Amino acid sequence: MSVSTPPALKDDGAAALIARMLKARGVDRVFALCGGHIMPMWMRLHHEGIRIVDVRDERAAVYMAHAHAELTGGLGVALVTAGPGVTNAMTGIANAHVARASVLVLSGTPPQPQENRGALQDISHTAFVGPLTRLARTVRNPDLVLQELDEAIARALGQGGEPGPVFLDFPVDTLRAPVSAAMALPERFTPPPAPRAMPDPQAVAAAVDLLWTAKRPLVISGRGAKGAGPALRALLDALGAVYLDTGESRGLIDDAHPSVVAAMRGAVMSQADVVLTVGRRLDFQLAYGSPAVFGPARWVRLADQASELRDNRRGEVEVLADVQETLKALVAQAGTRAPAVDREWAAALRQEHLQRSRKLVASMAAAPDGPDGLMHPNRVIAALREVLPANAVVVADGGDFLSFARVGLPASTYLDPGSLGCIGVGTPFGVAAALACPGRLVVVATGDGSFGFNAMELDTAVRHCAPVLVVVANNGSWAIEVRDQQENHGVVVGTELQFADHAAIARALGAHGERVNRADELSGALARALEQVAAGRPALLDVLVTPQAASSDAKSGLAWVPDLQPLAAWDAAERQWRGR
Repeated sequence: MSVSTPPALKDDGAAALIARMLKARGVDRVFALCGGHIMPMWMRLHHEGIRIVDVRDERAAVYMAHAHAELTGGLGVALVTAGPGVTNAMTGIANAHVARASVLVLSGTPPQPQENRGALQDISHTAFVGPLTRLARTVRNPDLVLQELDEAIARALGQGGEPGPVFLDFPVDTLRAPVSAAMALPERFTPPPAPRAMPDPQAVAAAVDLLWTAKRPLVISGRGAKGAGPALRALLDALGAVYLDTGESRGLIDDAHPSVVAAMRGAVMSQADVVLTVGRRLDFQLAYGSPAVFGPARWVRLADQASELRDNRRGEVEVLADVQETLKALVAQAGTRAPAVDREWAAALRQEHLQRSRKLVASMAAAPDGPDGLMHPNRVIAALREVLPANAVVVADGGDFLSFARVGLPASTYLDPGSLGCIGVGTPFGVAAALACPGRLVVVATGDGSFGFNAMELDTAVRHCAPVLVVVANNGSWAIEVRDQQENHGVVVGTELQFADHAAIARALGAHGERVNRADELSGALARALEQVAAGRPALLDVLVTPQAASSDAKSGLAWVPDLQPLAAWDAAERQWRGR
């Protein structure tokens, strides 16, 4: 019996043109896990010189594409095989969906003659990824491959709609089939200029009138403000408003700027009389914009996406336009007009912010060990602060430890699980960051529980020479949930882990790995790990910390999920405001 071999892949085949178009659109790497249904694309990507970063789990491929998109401002691409390859990827797709990350996910399906006959990995992908994507299509006609890919890329980048993940899959026989020369139109291979919607002058004038008459204006930025840092600084300088960033836009405004009052978040949210949101949804992290927390503040909403313009609270003025151009227009419209800001109020908030920040830094370095003799997580944060350069890329991950890292670690470039709370992104994000940002230190600060989701991606880091430093705060538990169970239920059930030796895992996979048992060992261990990272080798420190340290999130009531608001104090305020 003769054994058939797959047909040779041709330069005019669909897979070849997909790879050629991605390269023309600036894609230089694809995060992927191999499989037969995508092998034509896999091989043609390699042929075109596009680097394939092969991972150990498909969700990690999408996480890496997500981080790549966030850090580069471009398109992140993940390639996953059919069936379980796509189902594994769905958590990553969901996170990119909530984060509005520009991710293109490509996959394959069985050949068309085998569709709906019980073929290997034959399942309708688009039916279940559709709700998580801006576009989800199966492309069966090879002559339509470039057209569909063009549309998918535009949707992912938010050209004409909200950015976010898109999904295309192709029967494997379609990938092998030739594309008519007439359909390989040159414009498919030329990146179109990004459209910029200019703001309405009347809306700009109305926004300036409201902002420049405010006595206590507050500016809050989000995802939509990325890339508009200089324009945002110019607005803050001209207006004299106080400013809060969020995880979506952290590092956009330097902590040294006089408008930054991050440590006074609760106070300023209740005191502001006008709030300007810049590309930021009013989600749970901002109490949904509720008057129970923000009081009678008036709102100005500015965004380039409707989803960041009118959720939960409508603005007295709303501007749907390019964020950078709108910020510039606000400053130009104001001209030499003097703002009405209460300078004493703003200065007092800034001064108290600085005092709290200095007190926090001092307290972190002196945080006492727990009753169990293990170090406080803040000692880890304090040690990292000592070695982080100003341009470091910081990835924070976890539940309990994320709370310590989010507050204590400075970062000009910052990534975390986002508003989906998608823990486990840390190591994949860090690997992608190390590849996207050569020459910059990339540090992943993660809890042990979250590290466990994608620990095997250390193998990816080693194989692809991604010099990332992973610091695992190992408290042997899901600490927020343990505290919730102890305080609210009186029994701990299924939330304790072991103090596993993660450093041994790192060494087994070829990375530098060292366990740190005491705070006085941190400095030396960090120095040794950083030497390895500087030499191009990934490193991991497994730091034993006490599970008995209470983070701010553990204290806030976040774990037990109050009915009306995410935090206990906000929930009580909401109940009072609603008259319950």
